[in-house]
Amino acid sequence: MHAIAHYQQIIQEYFTNLSLEKEPVNLYSPIQYILSLGGKRMRPVLTLMAADVFNADCKEALPAAIAVEMFHNFSLVHDDIMDDAPLRRGNETVHEKWDVNTAILSGDAMLILAYQYFEDYEPETFRALAKLFSKTALEVCEGQQWDVDFEERNDVTIPEYLKMIEYKTAVLVGAAMKMGGIVAKTTEENCDLIYNFGLNLGIAFQLQDDYLDAFGDPETFGKQVGGDIIENKKTYLYLKALQQCDDNQKASLLQWFTSYAEDTTTKVADVKQLFQTTGADVATKEAIEAYTQKAFATLEQLDIAADKKQMLEQFGQYLMQRTV
Repeated sequence: MHAIAHYQQIIQEYFTNLSLEKEPVNLYSPIQYILSLGGKRMRPVLTLMAADVFNADCKEALPAAIAVEMFHNFSLVHDDIMDDAPLRRGNETVHEKWDVNTAILSGDAMLILAYQYFEDYEPETFRALAKLFSKTALEVCEGQQWDVDFEERNDVTIPEYLKMIEYKTAVLVGAAMKMGGIVAKTTEENCDLIYNFGLNLGIAFQLQDDYLDAFGDPETFGKQVGGDIIENKKTYLYLKALQQCDDNQKASLLQWFTSYAEDTTTKVADVKQLFQTTGADVATKEAIEAYTQKAFATLEQLDIAADKKQMLEQFGQYLMQRTV
């Protein structure tokens, strides 16, 4: 296994050299644009890393890794339309820079391009990758729909929320790692275990994102701290606070989350205080740790060298110690 920077460099070099200068320009230019905005590229990195773990040349997994990143960015383009988001990674979103119709069509093209990358593999590997990819893509759509549905509901449960983030976020992390295993032609058991490692780490990652949205450092988080509170998002923090509060706290929390306050500073401060006094902040950190440890537990069963298990655990620790 190599350092994360090594895999990131391989991915970055690919996208730096990728040229999508085709006709019609308004279909391909938005794709080139969103891919040029970068980001952490962690999902394709995981595909390369997993292939390496199972003793394949990580570059053999590059087409699968690019497919994962292409799909992820497709979902971001469509999510930004649904959220009416003006910015992505500090730049104009595709639908703002062009228009909604262009963004929808370019996003659709990205999904098709993602599938085309699997054509680089022989039939058996292609079939396994495409089958996993189709299942994952549908689950991401299901997770996104649940997220939309939850905005209109006041009876969302914690198990429902965990299922939503599993589908919306974590399944793609798990699939990214399993694709590396498929390309490396490791055993089916190893493929399933590395998937579960990624899945549980992905859930922990999203729970940490919920936590950092409320309690992250504004200097390093990279997004508006308290954004979920302002938007009345029913995160794990909110649901846990609702579960653990007394009647007065519940009345205050529900009041804040049934309106869009002009004074967002006071709203964020008051809700954060409620998260702390109800112990929701501590409960969220405990859930993050529980899913992280659940991910690490699967490593013990993997049929790989001990030093590779240790490096995967170190990667997980690195991911969960982030402040951004």
